[in-house]
Amino acid sequence: MADIYPAWVLQLRSRALNFFNRHSVPRWLVFLADLGVVFVAFLIAYILRFNFIIPEDRIGIFVWQGLIATTVYAIFAVVFKSYSGLVRHTTLTDITLVFIVTTCSAAALIIFSLIGNWLHWADILAVPQSIILIHYVAVSVLLFVGRIFIKLLFLFATGTSKNKKRVLIYGAGELGFVVKRVVLSDPRYGFHVSGFIDDDRSLQGKKINGINVYGPSALDAKFIEKNRIESLIIAIKALSVDKKSAIIRSAIAVGLEVLDTPEVDKWLAGQLRMPQFRRVDLEDLLGREPINLDIQTIKRGLAEKTILITGAAGSIGSEITRQLTSFQCSSVILVDQAETPLFYLQNELREKFLDVRFRIIPADVTNIERMEYIFSEYKPHIVFHAAAYKHVSLMEENPHEAVRVNVGGTKIVSELAIKFGIEKFVMISTDKSVNPSSVMGASKRLCEKVVQSRARQKGHTTQFIITRFGNVMGSNGSVIPIFAKQIENGGPVTVTHPEVYRYFMTIPEACQLVLEAGFMGQGGEIFVFDMGQQVKIADLAKAMIKLSGFIPDKDIQIVYTGLRPGEKLYEELLTDGEHTIPTHHDKIKKAHVEEIDGRVVMERIDWLLKDLYSLCACEVVQVMKDLIPEYHTTNGKFKGAKSATVK
Repeated sequence: MADIYPAWVLQLRSRALNFFNRHSVPRWLVFLADLGVVFVAFLIAYILRFNFIIPEDRIGIFVWQGLIATTVYAIFAVVFKSYSGLVRHTTLTDITLVFIVTTCSAAALIIFSLIGNWLHWADILAVPQSIILIHYVAVSVLLFVGRIFIKLLFLFATGTSKNKKRVLIYGAGELGFVVKRVVLSDPRYGFHVSGFIDDDRSLQGKKINGINVYGPSALDAKFIEKNRIESLIIAIKALSVDKKSAIIRSAIAVGLEVLDTPEVDKWLAGQLRMPQFRRVDLEDLLGREPINLDIQTIKRGLAEKTILITGAAGSIGSEITRQLTSFQCSSVILVDQAETPLFYLQNELREKFLDVRFRIIPADVTNIERMEYIFSEYKPHIVFHAAAYKHVSLMEENPHEAVRVNVGGTKIVSELAIKFGIEKFVMISTDKSVNPSSVMGASKRLCEKVVQSRARQKGHTTQFIITRFGNVMGSNGSVIPIFAKQIENGGPVTVTHPEVYRYFMTIPEACQLVLEAGFMGQGGEIFVFDMGQQVKIADLAKAMIKLSGFIPDKDIQIVYTGLRPGEKLYEELLTDGEHTIPTHHDKIKKAHVEEIDGRVVMERIDWLLKDLYSLCACEVVQVMKDLIPEYHTTNGKFKGAKSATVK
């Protein structure tokens, strides 16, 4: 709902907010203010008692009696801590404490008055009881009204009303209170804090600054609906990835928008602001614990080295480039045939990484003359080979290009790596190369065989390493950005099959593991990354719809379109004949692969590449199946293709 207040009221509210945000009155100042109110109330009582004219002979006595009344109040205020709460958050408890202190003070003054009347020499203690009664009423009214007025002013400033978005804050600690202050600091955002959630049982069921503290069970559909809660803000400093993911899942399951609080070191000028709160995304939901890298080993391996990255403008290649900026490389050579993405990468690097020397080179990895010139000119020490066609359905229609670019490009770059004495050659492979069911997967398995053959080739010192992992979240053309676009357009979200499962990891995580594996390997290894549990794509679609604030199959429809040619229901990281060997890194395993005859493999691949365009698409697939016995097409037009005899 739109705000009903005119502009001048909103301006007044904003100024009030600025005051409350910038000024947190210390408790000693509240204490002194209360004492000032007590003394003023005593003056009011005296004036009323003597019909607005204080006799001259009573002025001196009035001052001393006023100081006595104030001192008595101060003693009881210290005992009961009536000044300790934030005035802007005054609660019934605070009002009760003030009432107790004023009552006890009045009772003490009556006792002093009786003593003074009994001891005729102690007139200064003999405060007229009528004045005590009037003072009791006056001081109570002034203290109560003052506190209530400041609270109402604060509530007006923060806009707490029925038309505000009700929010829960997960975390009742120090950060939770900072978040509460920030979300109430600007009426334009229209938040009302309805409660805290905290795992600490000692806090649950209590009120902090007048706000209820609930347990995690508050993330319940009935509770959320009853209290009209719309959003949840996560405000816990040290929160594990698994715990955070569980909180997010619970929140989106009951239809809440979930916001995350940035880390303290990312606050602007040390101050948290509303625009810094980030709506959680899929990476938060599916996130895993941060990777611990062997930084020193990687630093030693990259120090003063020239690094060549093929496919540098792609999702993996560009992220490897970004991560290399934290190491002391001599220079980074970026090769890609995609001109526009390469241009945008160049602009990003120039803006963010001024101290790193980059060379941006448009080039096709299948052009041997061009690639040989690049190797000769820049003399790289390490090559990360990420250039490849990767889209399953597109390559299924174009097997010639899959072989030419993926296999032919790998053959050329690996050959040049040996020729120019490259120290390390790290190839980026995919889980789709394992027991492939698609042209793309089969082409990447042939790439692996090319690299394996180079590793077994004698007479060179180049270390050839293969890294194999599954889908990365947010990569170009992957399912996640497609779903995001479909949701943005109002649906439907298209899923191929209700039982399709895929592995996922973040792009930075994948690239970190590539760097780690690259300097872990000694040559000839296939490193397999721990991808966690496979994710059901239908569940992924539902989660993304909920994270966008919609209800699956109500606001946004999910439509199943059927498996595309070459697709499998689930992915694998190892072939039937492979198993893994642990490494020192818990997320990297070394695949124990079957031995291959590198000479024979390269002869057959050379023949395929030489006669590629003399073969029809079906014949290309037949040859690939001969080279890869485990390649079986499960659907699509190549399902009936059988292995062929290769010359």
